[in-house]
Amino acid sequence: MLTPEEWVRQHVIHHFLFEKNYPKSLINVEKVLKINGLTKRYDVVVYNSDGSIFILVECKAPEVKITQTTFDQIARYNLTMKAEHLMVTNGLNHYFCQMDFEKEQYVFLKELPERDI
Repeated sequence: MLTPEEWVRQHVIHHFLFEKNYPKSLINVEKVLKINGLTKRYDVVVYNSDGSIFILVECKAPEVKITQTTFDQIARYNLTMKAEHLMVTNGLNHYFCQMDFEKEQYVFLKELPERDI
């Protein structure tokens, strides 16, 4: 069903495939993960060819404001997933971060870096 959040998710995937040229085989959508015994679902993941996670994406509907709570949500997911980069979007506003695991923080970026595939 094409909910507003799904519309955003589909546009993110389109951007990754046709503008970033990420291989379709390295993109995974809406899979279940367990965090502290709770079942959660991530929106989009882009893997590196070695199986590590390049980008973890959290999509919200366009009418949902991106807040600290949104970043807290994706940060909790990333405690388990260990992605190099995070992306939070509502289709109108996009935020990109690079993880600094040593300092346990994320560093905001203007855009996602290109990647060698």
